[in-house]
Amino acid sequence: MQVYTLGFTQRTAEDFFGALRQAGVRRLLDVRLGNVSQLSAFTKRDDLTFFLRELCGAEYVHEPLLAPTRDMRDAFKRDGGSWAEYERSFLDLLEQRMVEERLDPELFAGPTALLCSERQPSHCHRRLVLEYLQQRWKAVPLEIVHL
Repeated sequence: MQVYTLGFTQRTAEDFFGALRQAGVRRLLDVRLGNVSQLSAFTKRDDLTFFLRELCGAEYVHEPLLAPTRDMRDAFKRDGGSWAEYERSFLDLLEQRMVEERLDPELFAGPTALLCSERQPSHCHRRLVLEYLQQRWKAVPLEIVHL
């Protein structure tokens, strides 16, 4: 199953929704902790729900189970913590939450894209989520594609 990821930072709405349309995405799985901030521009929850439906024929789903904690995020972003520590903490959090047992793999079918703010996946938790599930869902092969 092919699963996409994308971030909205440093992207225009045209580029963002164009990438989703071109990939044929039918569900956007928002894995951000907060999805209503003014800083989210065109990806605020209510606006994004409308734009996805109208521009892409896709549905919007917010899944906070796959988001970091506020303390974890702040330690990395605001306080300048290391990526290695953030990654270790976030993977521990996914394990503690037992996300591989609590989520239905069908949530990722359709095709689905995971959304976060970071432009590049190298330092973003959306990549960590999919790599974590990729290792644990042996019966559900996930192919990760970063848009």
